[in-house]
Amino acid sequence: MVPKIDAGDTAWMLTATALVMLMTPGLALFYGGLVRRKNVLSILMQCMFILALVSVTWVLVGYTLAFGQDVNGWGIIGNLDHIGLKGIGAAPGPYAPTIPAAAFALFQMMFAIITPALIIGAFAERKRFKAFVLFALLWSLLVYSPICHWVWGEGGLASKHGRPGLRRRHGRPHQLRRGRARCGPRPRPTRPRESDRFAPHDVRLTVIGAGILWFGWFGFNGGSAGGANEHAVNAVLVTNTAAGMGALTWLTMSWLHKGSPSVIGAVSGAIAAKSASRRRRVSSIRARPS
Repeated sequence: MVPKIDAGDTAWMLTATALVMLMTPGLALFYGGLVRRKNVLSILMQCMFILALVSVTWVLVGYTLAFGQDVNGWGIIGNLDHIGLKGIGAAPGPYAPTIPAAAFALFQMMFAIITPALIIGAFAERKRFKAFVLFALLWSLLVYSPICHWVWGEGGLASKHGRPGLRRRHGRPHQLRRGRARCGPRPRPTRPRESDRFAPHDVRLTVIGAGILWFGWFGFNGGSAGGANEHAVNAVLVTNTAAGMGALTWLTMSWLHKGSPSVIGAVSGAIAAKSASRRRRVSSIRARPS
């Protein structure tokens, strides 16, 4: 059967792409409200810089390293056939047979952007911008793209070693890439009132950012179905339910522990639950049509 573009699937994937893109500015507000006032602009700059940097590097070389044909059959990295998105256009590709290959590349670009942006929270207030730029560039090309190819790419390690189920757990490679990018624990306060210096400077920013992330996660998870279908509906339903339950649970535990409800606890629970709900998503990677 010859692959055919489906207008509904394409429209949904473009909408999901826009939703995932919105998550990066939302993340900037979420993190910006949690840090000290003097570091807000630094957090905002880092998130927006990631948006610009990865958008360019993904088009130039990131996509082909992740989704290009496997080099030498090792399952480690893709070749450079699609450098500069060469050959990626309006025709459907092997990964998403009902949408243009360019739409698939664009949707995957937003994953490549949001993943290093999430890492910013691990080293907030502790990294100079020059070091951050170098880290973001190298991590995107040397960590994200190879692991993306291992798990999602045709001929990657997951498919070569009989682990196709790993490909359907769309959040797994995302968590693998993000989980190792840590800077160690923060130093604990040594004086009774020292912890006050690190209190969130503007909870309102954090709540607004959490709302944007909640909204954007519908595209993050629902778009991973690869089209407007029953899997997308299920992903969006699970995403919203998980976030609501996470917010209620964290709020209740905080209320019982401290004697008063915490809005920071509520939004933290919602975001943590949405992260866990990624395990219920289906992969946007589909089998090559016969």
